Amino acid sequence: MNQADTLQRFLFDGVPVRGALVRLDGAWQQVVTRHNYPAAVRHVLGQMIAASSLLAANLKFDGTLIMQLHGKGALRLAVAECTNERTVRATARFDAAITDAPLAELLGEGGTFVVTLEPKEGEPWQGIVALEGDSIAQMLENYMQRSEQLDTRLILACNDDTAAGLLLQRLPDGHGDVEGWPHVVALADTLQQDELLALGADDILYRLYHQETVRVFDPEAVSFACNCSEERVGEMLKLLGGQEAADVVLEQGSIEIGCEYCGQRYVFDEDDVNRLFNFDVMAAVREARH
Repeated sequence: MNQADTLQRFLFDGVPVRGALVRLDGAWQQVVTRHNYPAAVRHVLGQMIAASSLLAANLKFDGTLIMQLHGKGALRLAVAECTNERTVRATARFDAAITDAPLAELLGEGGTFVVTLEPKEGEPWQGIVALEGDSIAQMLENYMQRSEQLDTRLILACNDDTAAGLLLQRLPDGHGDVEGWPHVVALADTLQQDELLALGADDILYRLYHQETVRVFDPEAVSFACNCSEERVGEMLKLLGGQEAADVVLEQGSIEIGCEYCGQRYVFDEDDVNRLFNFDVMAAVREARH
């Protein structure tokens, strides 16, 4: 059983270690089919969307975990988000000539990796991930160790059909054999990427830990969802200002804005702009021009 689009959390009874497995099939396809991403971009986004799902699994608030890779090379931006409701989305900006290359080369000098926790209520929290390591997994492992003092092992994989990942974390106040962490990690490191992509959580846990006592929680469904809306786009246009919005409509006939995540198009004509600013801003701008 592949257990498509699920997050499976688990806990070792004899070792102070918790973990999670995620497999994204349909949700990942929703990202891939909306954009014609080159292979190099798909490889980065697939790992990031799996990683965001895994790290969000242990969040204790209602909100969103956002990962952002900012680069000055061929990969300008890669973003993956996961909410506490287990919905994901992702997007990227890149040079048209981007080709397969190591992550550091894709990002170029001066790249940054930012993790943001954005609760529905309260202030967001943001951390900068050092670009230390050859992969997204290694960078996040280093980040968790330095920011949370939490030993973490991440294994990430993706292809055109599936994005998947395994997360292990040593609990600071756990129970059982405190020296068992290296053993659990060593077994995880035997997992091949093609196995991670092909097998479901039950099969992977049995394959790695059938000699351990592992408490497996109910699987949680993960799905693609975008929170864009006409209202949100309207709020963005309000920040642009009435005159600027009216100028664009007068020059182009309307304002058209597309969501970078899901591709939804939003069109605002003269009536929409007047309604947005709650007065006849179009007439005012026309009069000012004359």
